[in-house]
Amino acid sequence: MARALELARRGLYTTTPNPRVGCVLVRDGRIIGEGFHERAGGPHAEVRAIDDARGRGEVTAGATAYVTLEPCNHTGRTGPCSEALIEARIARVIAAMSDPDPQARHGAARLCAAGIPVELGLMEREARALNRGFVSRIDRRRPWVRMKAAASLDGRTALANGQSQWISSPDARREAHHWRAQACAILTGVGTVRSDDPQLTVREVSTPRQPVRIVVDRHADISAKARVLQGGALVVTAGARNPAWRADVEVLALPERDGRIDLDALMRELARRSMNEIHVEAGAGLNGALLEQGLVDEMLLYLAPCLLGDPARGIAHLGNGLANLADRIALEITAIDRVGADVRVLADVVRH
Repeated sequence: MARALELARRGLYTTTPNPRVGCVLVRDGRIIGEGFHERAGGPHAEVRAIDDARGRGEVTAGATAYVTLEPCNHTGRTGPCSEALIEARIARVIAAMSDPDPQARHGAARLCAAGIPVELGLMEREARALNRGFVSRIDRRRPWVRMKAAASLDGRTALANGQSQWISSPDARREAHHWRAQACAILTGVGTVRSDDPQLTVREVSTPRQPVRIVVDRHADISAKARVLQGGALVVTAGARNPAWRADVEVLALPERDGRIDLDALMRELARRSMNEIHVEAGAGLNGALLEQGLVDEMLLYLAPCLLGDPARGIAHLGNGLANLADRIALEITAIDRVGADVRVLADVVRH
């Protein structure tokens, strides 16, 4: 199963909106076939593993299939993997986790009905972590939201005058493109566009797919020359389209809540568009609004070995500030690593 998970990670940048899945076929203690799902519409991991085994001249009858997700029982752009496994005369299936998608699930039941025993739960935690976005979109009807920030050790992301380039090291900036590449979309706010004019594209990672660029711009004020709009973007407004924008700029008009774009409605709409993971690179205003509304699932922080002090800007503006420590946003740190001169901290937001 560890090898199947390793294979599944090869689709980290490409499978969206489908889950990342790997499969290994084993017979007589030998791996006879391997496969992973690469992109939507392409062969699923089980079919690729079966084809790989046959290409090696191996017989699949009697083999055990280790797969990171319950085989699907659904005909879409490809046929059901449960039927492919039955046709290949697989003797046993071990799946890391059940499929949360109501359209595709019940593959385990179909296999059992055909006399093929199925075991679920081997390395389930790792499999679910690999597909957090897919599970979130299916189970919660909203994407998994990762907020990225580069800050000083005292949590400052920019000087009071807005200068922020560059707090983090070149190594950290290069690595950050890996996180962009695996997301379905990169979300920012109008303030960041005005101050930094970012491209928000993946440039340091080889990938056949660029995430959708999304800008929250309540009044449709962004200049048509902003780099984030070049080549197409989705701009979220509270009303009309800016007539200066090019035709490839899509406008999503959403209602306001307390004088701001309804961010919960935005996340529900992005899930409806089959987006699994949203990567946020924004300023303190949008970051704070997302955190206050409970819409952030994970923090990705690059901490540089420096201090900026007051009145430099912080990571998130939380309304008028907290009046009680009990109201703080709690985090569970999941990883701490050195990246060049910086420290990378990964942390999940704790739900109360």
